[in-house]
Amino acid sequence: MKYEQWNIPVLDEGEIAALMDAGYPYLVSSVLVSRGIGTAEQAAEALEREHGLTHSPFLMRDMDKAVARIQSALADGERIAVFGDYDVDGITATCLLTDYLRSRGADVVMHIPGRFDEGYGLSCDAVRGLAEQGVRLIVTVDCGITGMEETEYARSLGVDVVITDHHECKETLPDAAAVVDPHRPDCPYPFKHLAGVGVALKLALALGGNDREGALFARYCTLAAIGTVADVMRMEGENRAIVSAGLEAIDHSDFIGLHALLREAGLAGKPISSIQIGFVLSPRINAAGRMGRAALAAELLLTDDEATAERLAKELCDLNRERQSVEQEIYAKAVEQLEQLPPDERYALVLASDDWHQGVVGIVASRLSEKYSCPSFMIHLADGMGKGSCRSYGGFNLFSALEACSDLLVGFGGHELAAGFTIEEGNIPAFRRRMNKYVREHTGHARPVSSLAVDAELTRPSLVTLEEVERLSELEPFGAGNDRPVFCLRGALLENAQSVGQNRHLKIRLQKGHTSFEGIFFSVSAEDAGVAAGDRVDAAFYLQINEFRGSRSVQLQLLDLRPARLPGPHERELLDLRGALLSGEDVTPRDAARLLPSREQFVRAWRILERKVGGNGFSGPELPLLRRIAAELPGTESFLRAALCVEVFAERGLLSMERTGDMLTIRLTADGKKVELDDSPYIFRLHEILQ
Repeated sequence: MKYEQWNIPVLDEGEIAALMDAGYPYLVSSVLVSRGIGTAEQAAEALEREHGLTHSPFLMRDMDKAVARIQSALADGERIAVFGDYDVDGITATCLLTDYLRSRGADVVMHIPGRFDEGYGLSCDAVRGLAEQGVRLIVTVDCGITGMEETEYARSLGVDVVITDHHECKETLPDAAAVVDPHRPDCPYPFKHLAGVGVALKLALALGGNDREGALFARYCTLAAIGTVADVMRMEGENRAIVSAGLEAIDHSDFIGLHALLREAGLAGKPISSIQIGFVLSPRINAAGRMGRAALAAELLLTDDEATAERLAKELCDLNRERQSVEQEIYAKAVEQLEQLPPDERYALVLASDDWHQGVVGIVASRLSEKYSCPSFMIHLADGMGKGSCRSYGGFNLFSALEACSDLLVGFGGHELAAGFTIEEGNIPAFRRRMNKYVREHTGHARPVSSLAVDAELTRPSLVTLEEVERLSELEPFGAGNDRPVFCLRGALLENAQSVGQNRHLKIRLQKGHTSFEGIFFSVSAEDAGVAAGDRVDAAFYLQINEFRGSRSVQLQLLDLRPARLPGPHERELLDLRGALLSGEDVTPRDAARLLPSREQFVRAWRILERKVGGNGFSGPELPLLRRIAAELPGTESFLRAALCVEVFAERGLLSMERTGDMLTIRLTADGKKVELDDSPYIFRLHEILQ
């Protein structure tokens, strides 16, 4: 079980039926109702896709100044540098603007700083280097909004700077020739959620003018879509229009390097959705920046030579495989390290090593935060200094936490959910203690609960067909604010479970009613899953189409798998029988014999509780606990008698017990005292019935 809590909504079946009557498929209707869309009119509006951008780029503050300065540079033949970031958003933005300026005959160079030797954003060294190359205008994309000192330095060298960015602004803006950022407090642009590449696209459209807007949007929408999805922008407004158009245009994109990458990634000729961009294309482009070779990805996207494109695409995919291998190695070492930490230092995981790759520690921090449900801080050490990447969990504000520890840091930056920092190696133990104390105090000494938002429980699994799953694409594009739908089945029979992919993944088969489903659970082994064939389970998953040797079938991509929280029909019958005894209702002699635990079963049940509950208590779903006890009880009617044993122990004062819904909290209170179980009124009554 990966998530401690699943949030499963209770949907209005009448609204689902009404949408289905209006022609919407079962799965689409279920998701729409889950997201507050209950009428055919609302559904039509929600599913409508914009085919163009709504707002004039000149609504952005300083866009007119940016266009005027760049047009002047074009007219005078000045050398222009496009200065980007090394992530996917920055790389696609750099390529988009560089390609546009080249199409205008500009003398343009592009500069993407090295993650390791230059770091993020503008730097005085980079500005000096560009000035020495004859650059007289630097246009930033996806960075620069905090570059006050660097902008002043550029001016001292006779270099103007036009800043385009989409990050939050500080109180003081750089004194640049233009500062274009929809987050400027004085910017009236209506849509604030563009990616860096979205702002770069707006700049290109402004430079091209109204007459060329359609042609330029058609050329660059795919690059903009890739950067927008990769940067996890809100999938609404103009972002929805950009990504929708980009997905439609990807098959006939003008960028041959993109087609080479699609072929190398195994996506050529296949439908491309935001899912493929997010999980297949983006990691490959991002690998270049993480491994210190961002220029490789930019060169691929801009090349006009087929042979070069094929070579670079292969290099990029090889680099991504290297990144994955490095990530797995760091993750394994990090888990080993954290297992040595005392309990009071596991509220925030602060881990450090000089063996860890600086470009990959952020990905590992994300995995650790998800697995251990707490903020994670991964630190790469070199020459007595540490460069750290951290990721939040459960909405914890990382930026505020780093501010509270700023006296231990050389520097830090970022936002609530992800940040970076620099620290002297000698300060790491104190930072670990301080951060754990801060997290305990700001979470009420309680570990955040990992939770999974489920859109809909599949109560009619027989309706889940290939066509139904294909039509989920009507909800595209997916992204922040329009997440890929998550479904669940409850109380399904786990028919089969086997490890595949060198025991790294789990392949399963589930049956619910008369319908069976194949599923795959990535990065989870059979041992990790904690369930076995024959168990009743709850499964949460994405729905997808699996294609194998020309055959297509519905497949569940598992997000979580747990023992069923709701009783099956037989379990319900047994729990009702227990309830009849506890409430004093009539119980037949036959049922009394089924209910009455043997002395050996009482002893074994208590030993199991001592082992599973222990001194720390137990809080979790009741049914899986009863099933685990029953599995180890000798004799017959093990589930029924396990359920009664727990009630008798509570009545005799050997444990305290509290129920909230299907959750049970138990603490052992025996403290070595001896009690006579036959004196329990429940057991006394059973003996009476059987006399």
